[in-house]
Amino acid sequence: MTAAPTHVVAAGAGMLADAVEAQAVPVTRIDWRPPMAGTEDDLATVAADPRRRAANERALAAVLGVSATLVDVAPASEVLGLERGQFLHAGPPVEWARAAGPLRGALMGGAAFEGLVTEPEDAVALFEDGGSVSLEPCHHRSTVGPMAGVVTPSMWMFVLEDPATGRRTHCSLNEGLGKVLRYGAYGPDVLERLRWMSAVLGPLLRTAVRASEPVDVTGILTQMLQMGDEAHNRNRAGTLMLLRDLAPAMAASGADTDDIAASLRFIGANDHFFLNLGMPACKLALDAARDIEGSTMVVAMARNGTDFGIQVSGTGDEWFTGPAQVAEGLFLGDYGPDDANPDIGDSAITETAGIGGFAMATAPAIVRLVGGTVPDALATTRRMHEITLGANPRWSVPILDFQGTPSGIDVTRVCRTGILPQINTGMAGRRAGVGQVGAGLVTPPAEIFPAALAGLAARVPR
Repeated sequence: MTAAPTHVVAAGAGMLADAVEAQAVPVTRIDWRPPMAGTEDDLATVAADPRRRAANERALAAVLGVSATLVDVAPASEVLGLERGQFLHAGPPVEWARAAGPLRGALMGGAAFEGLVTEPEDAVALFEDGGSVSLEPCHHRSTVGPMAGVVTPSMWMFVLEDPATGRRTHCSLNEGLGKVLRYGAYGPDVLERLRWMSAVLGPLLRTAVRASEPVDVTGILTQMLQMGDEAHNRNRAGTLMLLRDLAPAMAASGADTDDIAASLRFIGANDHFFLNLGMPACKLALDAARDIEGSTMVVAMARNGTDFGIQVSGTGDEWFTGPAQVAEGLFLGDYGPDDANPDIGDSAITETAGIGGFAMATAPAIVRLVGGTVPDALATTRRMHEITLGANPRWSVPILDFQGTPSGIDVTRVCRTGILPQINTGMAGRRAGVGQVGAGLVTPPAEIFPAALAGLAARVPR
């Protein structure tokens, strides 16, 4: 009788697998690694929580059940209740003394835009004193902001709504790339653009949105993932689909034809315009999973340029923070790593929801912007499935046989595998006023996940 072929499963270091394969024996390699140091007890505690499985199923189902529609465009003073001197920013809470250069630059420009100072440089004393101004995270007002994420009362906001529940989220209008406020630039051209957006673009978009059927933002995200966008650093298809939906109402608005032409030209030339709709759509979905006792699912990842923070469904509004990291990638012009500020922005809400860096396989062209190779992009999406609770059937990846994008980052899986969420991102200049210097790839600081795990373990009923 002929013996069946031997088959070996190898975990960990590859030396054994290499030796066995050299003897023509089939080997299945498993990328196993020990859990993050010091997490063993907390992993055991959280794994034994009888609420965990059902809580995570409920959290993931809540996220996947949300549909986001664009229902309005309005000033932040109207929809967020922002008053003169109140500023929102990206990431977890931070005070002026610890604010990074791009956030400072955006706050300075925002103060000049609001007329609180004559020149942006004069705002430094205003924020150092702090008596007449306040800083608050966008996330605390059902809002997200890309890069510095600064929102002031006069800025116009997209308003997204879940028709089933009426819950709403918000985001500012996208200015484009380069020397823009969200990258910390505050020159005269930046302020002039913001004033035009407030006086012309915002009101025109409001007229168009109110005259149209609600724009199905979740549906556009579904289509753009089929068309080569990953919805964080590549939004070309999404922007053009949005323009398709709104252009007829803009043209029929009765506004000045020069203003209509300028607005259509601005949106059409700004591939990132849809990003500011995709972000609040992701937040709207993830907010549905907040405050579920026993759930280990991450509901927010955000950076303020100094700190990187996450929030978890089962730990409420608590932020778990560590130092933001500098992205590795491609730089503009003569800029290099020394010119880049650590990671900044609320746009990692896209990865938290399962797109962006998690969906790089659906947008292989993204590697030309952020670095890496096409095989890297495919491997990244596959790897993110190892740290998530499930897949989103609505957002699928054609090249991976239409597999759903990895969704629902699980704190326990991150701590157990040591695999960190992959984010693709723009890079802002370290100094206030510089603007964008590049784009690349980054991960959160590893220590925030054990901290979140400890927070979850402390809440397990004894």
